[in-house]
Amino acid sequence: MRADRLVSLVLLLRQRGRLSATALARELEVSTRTVLRDIEALSAAGVPVHAERGRYGGFALLPGFRTELTGLNHDEALALLVAGSRRGAQAFGLGSALASAMLKVVDALPESHRDTAAGVAERLLIDPETDLLARRLDGDDVPDPIAGEVRRAVFAGRKLRIRYAAVDRTPRWRTVDPIGLVTVREQGYLLATRSGEDRTYRLSRILAAEELAEPAERPDRVDLERAWQERGTRFRSGGDQVTALVRVDPARREELVGTALAVLTEEAEEGEGDGRLRLEVAFQDARHAEWALWKLAGDAEALSPQWLRTALRDRATALAARYGASTG
Repeated sequence: MRADRLVSLVLLLRQRGRLSATALARELEVSTRTVLRDIEALSAAGVPVHAERGRYGGFALLPGFRTELTGLNHDEALALLVAGSRRGAQAFGLGSALASAMLKVVDALPESHRDTAAGVAERLLIDPETDLLARRLDGDDVPDPIAGEVRRAVFAGRKLRIRYAAVDRTPRWRTVDPIGLVTVREQGYLLATRSGEDRTYRLSRILAAEELAEPAERPDRVDLERAWQERGTRFRSGGDQVTALVRVDPARREELVGTALAVLTEEAEEGEGDGRLRLEVAFQDARHAEWALWKLAGDAEALSPQWLRTALRDRATALAARYGASTG
């Protein structure tokens, strides 16, 4: 919306000083012609923005033009800035809105808090895109129009028509009653009901969405935390899931647990020199179990079931044969 863009333009000039039309266009993701029109609109509205000519010229505000938000102390301001650095909003299509909000927060802070809070926030990194091994931590990429349509239906309490691509199935349309939105590890989910049955949809698999005029059939209030836990419990206890008894190096425990659906039992092995742990864990299916244990290499051993031990042995034998063969 133009009004939001005008506010963002003013805040950019407030915080960064003189900026060229090209720099403003890049920041606001519009054309330079649009920036020039916005500058004219601000001037007509009485905002003291002026052009500075020359090689290093650009647009700037007269000194002292600002509004202040009182009542926030340093730690409160820092908490807002840190919250704004998290990437969860991307899954719901709110990334640009969050960035705009953070500009307004910084600009509205009293002078005594603004510089120090912003400076400290630059020294905190929350949820980086890669881990220490440079492995990318992929989150959902949901187009803004789809995320916006889903979000509006959830908030307005109206039925939602979505074209959904379930795993290994042909995409098709379905009408649901949206309940709420959940983000887990940068992946967004829509909690809904369909014909009275609970349904959970991955936002990145929604190919199109349309908010309908008909009111959704749902309770007035919802406990999303409880609803998510209940659905997770049902998910872990159904389908083609398998359980395995695994001996694992304590240093790799978190990796195993993070991959498995659930840990059913856990104990430290007695009389073992390497101090390994013995866990009974649940996996989504046989393929999931084999993959999860294979990537732990020698730091984990499947004790049961036998078919899993056989599958891992055959995979290791094939790998050893490949690298044992002469390349000459």
